[in-house]
Amino acid sequence: MTWLQRPVRAAFDIAELGLDRVFSQHWNPLHHLGALGFFMYWIVAASGIYLYIFFDTGITAAYSSVEYMTNDQWYLAGVMRSLHRYASDAMVLFMVIHMAREFGLDRYRGVRWFTWSTGVPIIVLLFVCGITGYWLVWDQLAQFVAVRSTEWLDWLPIFGTPTAANFLTPESLDDRFFSLMIFIHIAAPLILLLILWIHLQRVSRPQINPPRGLAVGMFAMMLALSLVMPATSHAPADLSTVVSVVRLDWYYLGLYPLMDYWSAGTVWAALTVVLLTVMFLPWMPPMRRAATARVYLDHCNGCVRCVDDCPFGAVSMVPRTDGAKFAEEALVDPDLCVSCGICVGACPSSTPFRRRGEIVTGIDLPDFSLADLRAATEAAAEALDGEGRVLVFGCAHGPRPSKKGGTTAFVTLPCIGMLPPSFIDYTLSRGLADGVMLSGCAEDACYHRFGAEWTDARVDRQRDPQLRRRVPRERVRRHWAGRAEGKALSAEIERFADGLRQLGPAASDPLPPSSERILETVESDG
Repeated sequence: MTWLQRPVRAAFDIAELGLDRVFSQHWNPLHHLGALGFFMYWIVAASGIYLYIFFDTGITAAYSSVEYMTNDQWYLAGVMRSLHRYASDAMVLFMVIHMAREFGLDRYRGVRWFTWSTGVPIIVLLFVCGITGYWLVWDQLAQFVAVRSTEWLDWLPIFGTPTAANFLTPESLDDRFFSLMIFIHIAAPLILLLILWIHLQRVSRPQINPPRGLAVGMFAMMLALSLVMPATSHAPADLSTVVSVVRLDWYYLGLYPLMDYWSAGTVWAALTVVLLTVMFLPWMPPMRRAATARVYLDHCNGCVRCVDDCPFGAVSMVPRTDGAKFAEEALVDPDLCVSCGICVGACPSSTPFRRRGEIVTGIDLPDFSLADLRAATEAAAEALDGEGRVLVFGCAHGPRPSKKGGTTAFVTLPCIGMLPPSFIDYTLSRGLADGVMLSGCAEDACYHRFGAEWTDARVDRQRDPQLRRRVPRERVRRHWAGRAEGKALSAEIERFADGLRQLGPAASDPLPPSSERILETVESDG
């Protein structure tokens, strides 16, 4: 799938770069697609409750009640109807973009299969909600949708009598039809909400609300659209005539024109293939997973920091099994771990200062251990030369500098959240570089969700393990940006290097062996 994912991701990289400049990183809609979908759901739910107050069930009463809301009470019920319509369309739009973005970022396979696959019933229920909503208006569009839908459903051998027979003549339809439709239209969103809850069960601290400013802006846009282009009905339905011209809502009804050109069986087959393909996409092919995090009990004191920081709830605390004095130990669930390394950065025993014996921490990545990170840091530092040397610790999913070498070296991590703050101290106190740049994904768009946020909190001493006070903050800089902003990162590095040249070389402070043991104890205590 890489051949298809690359252009999709490249397109999103460019779009995010442009939207960052318009909305800022924090308010970029592409960083909050799931939360915006939830926000639209609440708008649809609130407006739907209001509309239900004035809606009358019945062959003639349904249409007349909708017309009353649209025309006589246009200033409130009419606006609510339009909000209901446009927010429903926006839900479909955000859902499709959200799926495309997760596909392009390759965040749908491996341990993320559950979240992706549970999205398929969400798609089905969302369209059930939208289509039944159009039936309730009972205008010519509703008649068209009802006839096409029942003819399509009758192809399945599940009904004793053809349901399309209810729409042959005016006498064949009664008010019970609208009672059934209103029941489905209310029940389906409630089931949808339940599936959405299940959809997020494997996501720790899910974001279900967009930033307040973005939410206000989206609502204002929906409100303006509702006032400028209010939703209106077609002429009332008349089963004695055949509907020939309708204004389709392409978000929900785009499949219906195919029913005029394809047989019902062909449409069913095509829809089934598409849904099954989407559901089983995580295994086409399955992801080659990196080794999951491993706990080393000799260095685990049960502090729960790895549990608190894991973005996917992959680490939990269980009763101690090695007889140590601590009550609990960390346990990694391999079915949930994405090997991001954020737990390594959270562990208070993760320090590069240790020289006696092998570097071992309480929790580590077998494929890129803390010892590997220190070795990569020292190797990168050896390549630095000149004044204003900058060592960049960067996320594998963030931007890359367009120019490396000389005064700039780059160390790649699975996620910037894997970097323990002690590595910044180690780099500067040992004179490995004159300054440290931390680089990662754009704000609110971390590939592993919390890497940049936790790093900010650790450097600002708001989250353990904290960056020690002795580290000169003028020699530490952070840069969060999208993958397409490599040139911007290079420019930021150059400005940082210019400032470092004015500060002069970092003061090397190699600790004597007797002090290293004391420092390790201090780092372990946070």
